[in-house]
Amino acid sequence: MKVVAAKFPANKFSDEEWRVRQDLAACYRLFVHYGWTDLIFTHLSARVPQHGDQYLINPYGLLFSEITASNLIKVDFAGHVLQGDYPYNAAGHSIHTAILKARPDVNAVLHSHTRAGMAVSCMECGLLPLTQQANEVGGIVCYHKYGVVPNDQPGDQPGDQPGNQPGNQEECRKLGEDMADKWLMIMHNHGLLAAGRTVAEAFYHLYTLENACKVQVDVMSSGAKHWLPEAGAVKQLNDYGAPPPQAPGDFVTRSWEAVIRMLDRQDPAYKQ
Repeated sequence: MKVVAAKFPANKFSDEEWRVRQDLAACYRLFVHYGWTDLIFTHLSARVPQHGDQYLINPYGLLFSEITASNLIKVDFAGHVLQGDYPYNAAGHSIHTAILKARPDVNAVLHSHTRAGMAVSCMECGLLPLTQQANEVGGIVCYHKYGVVPNDQPGDQPGDQPGNQPGNQEECRKLGEDMADKWLMIMHNHGLLAAGRTVAEAFYHLYTLENACKVQVDVMSSGAKHWLPEAGAVKQLNDYGAPPPQAPGDFVTRSWEAVIRMLDRQDPAYKQ
């Protein structure tokens, strides 16, 4: 099946939705920049402003380097494509709606299959408190056992969705339950998932966890004995890394602005 990345003019969207589209498209390009992609698989979503039961996601079949603000598709929780004439990844629909339904405070969900993230997801020990970054996110990480996972098939009608089958409905319920009030999930034998009130916040969470996973794999592969910080220091970092209750932290905003400047210098086409 050939997927055509139709684009819609920016004036078809509200100003608020257009800003979210540009942020989400930028995040897809950041996945490319940091080497977090997995061909056309994995998926990133953002809730549509003023429409809590609708979300934006990539057209299934496009590389992340091809994603732009205008070719993101709009889907409702029932699985209808509301804007766009091409399919989405059915597994993505199941995973993202599970989190967005369970957490009304979450507006962005990122899912990755990176080598380091998958490696740590296979470790019985989970994320170890080895580094400052691991401890920064250690208090907001949860775990989800590998279960009935939807196939990476294209979908565009509710009846076609694996997520609407009883087994997958149960898996989605468990995803939401396991996420609880956390912002990061290590999906056993699968990969990583990050949530945020904004795309920027979800990206910062995932960036920090991904780095922690990389270092953990390096340390454990070295065979050398390793130091663990004292419990008090770990607790302090856990507290520091807890997202502020009202809005994402200033460091999240500053980090996001910096990577956006980088993208704008390298390839601003994501904004189209």
